[in-house]
Amino acid sequence: MTVREVHHRLGVGQSTLRNWMAVPDKIPESKRSCPRCHGCPLDGSAYAYLLGLYLGDGHIAHGRKGVFRLDIACCDDWPGLTEAAVQALAAVLPTNSVGQRQRTGCTIVNMTSKHWPCIFPQHGPGMKHTRAIVLKGWQDEIVSEFGEEFVRGLIHSDGCRAVNRVRRPLKGGDRWYEYPRYFFTNASDDIRELFTDTLDRLGIEWKRSNKRIISITKKEAVARLDEFVGPKY
Repeated sequence: MTVREVHHRLGVGQSTLRNWMAVPDKIPESKRSCPRCHGCPLDGSAYAYLLGLYLGDGHIAHGRKGVFRLDIACCDDWPGLTEAAVQALAAVLPTNSVGQRQRTGCTIVNMTSKHWPCIFPQHGPGMKHTRAIVLKGWQDEIVSEFGEEFVRGLIHSDGCRAVNRVRRPLKGGDRWYEYPRYFFTNASDDIRELFTDTLDRLGIEWKRSNKRIISITKKEAVARLDEFVGPKY
């Protein structure tokens, strides 16, 4: 169909349609930024980590003139995670600037771009647990290759590493045992499944504490997560 026919059928502006149809080579190099629309290189490791942060504590807001803003909420108790979010954003879209906004108890790391819905097609109206969250084929390939970074991003957003203390009464007095464990909590069934599927691919044993909480308690599994996640910092 012609641009005019598509305009009348879908209600999308004709100039917008022409921009969508533009050949990447005709777009000035300085204007190319999207790995999906313009074929720009994508840092798979940084993207997998940022995808985990987005699915946990991320939000995409629609601004003016077709510009979107990605916000990642980072608790001020762990400034290292804020810096990690800044680095991931800068690596995924190196032509755009990273911003920060202070809120009570947290820092919002953000970046604006017209292409966030291309890069995170899980964006949609409403809260994530109220809609289906399914990875596209190209996303699944990245997560399969960079599963550790994806799990790390999910745990950094909606997980933790804690020390469990157990009291054992003995004849000579009570004895306390301590051991570390990981938790991941999310209201979305789909996001929890993405987390556990990736753990399965990595050979990391997990169990379900309740409907919303996934725990990793086995010594070998915790040691494996410690290799690439570790305590928040």
